[in-house]
Amino acid sequence: MIKLIWNLLALVGLALVAGLIWLMVSYDFGLQNMKDLSNLKSFDGKAAEVYMDMTKSLLASGNAAEATVWKFPVEEGLSAQDVEETMRFVANEHNIKNVGELPLSEQVAAMTGEEQRYLKIYMFCNPLTAAKMVDYSDAFSAYLPCRISVIEDKSGKLWLYTMNMDMMIHGGTSLPEELFEEANAVKDIILDIMERGAAGEF
Repeated sequence: MIKLIWNLLALVGLALVAGLIWLMVSYDFGLQNMKDLSNLKSFDGKAAEVYMDMTKSLLASGNAAEATVWKFPVEEGLSAQDVEETMRFVANEHNIKNVGELPLSEQVAAMTGEEQRYLKIYMFCNPLTAAKMVDYSDAFSAYLPCRISVIEDKSGKLWLYTMNMDMMIHGGTSLPEELFEEANAVKDIILDIMERGAAGEF
């Protein structure tokens, strides 16, 4: 039975490959795409792992946003204010700037007159690293600054969310060594802010 299943999967895979080849030939875009594939040789060594993890998350959740974020559950008994106080402390400890806060649920409540689930977005930035990222690629400006959201889910539990920074650091052609190290340092700081904020650890 297992052998039959494997054979069926192999046939499905073969059919998919044949279909892709047919599409490439029929619509005359195969040659350029094959040239583009040669760029894979310059990709970061962890790129495949990053995209595999994202694909697993996407298949499990069916939600593209869910597949591209990191999240931490806030310990029971901690309030949003506790989390905020801890995150500010940790950010200050790492000398990373808190460049903005968006109290979204508060704003929506004021506009609608209806109570909202708690949602506040915090923005952190190392301006020097940010400038180097944009100097490397203008597209990185869309990822700045680093955001951490504190959100109350529909059951009343608090969570911390941020973008999965591995796709920015490892997802394409390897970053220059100095920029790679700085980007990883910012990643470690953001994760420390989240981990300690979720635990209330000063």
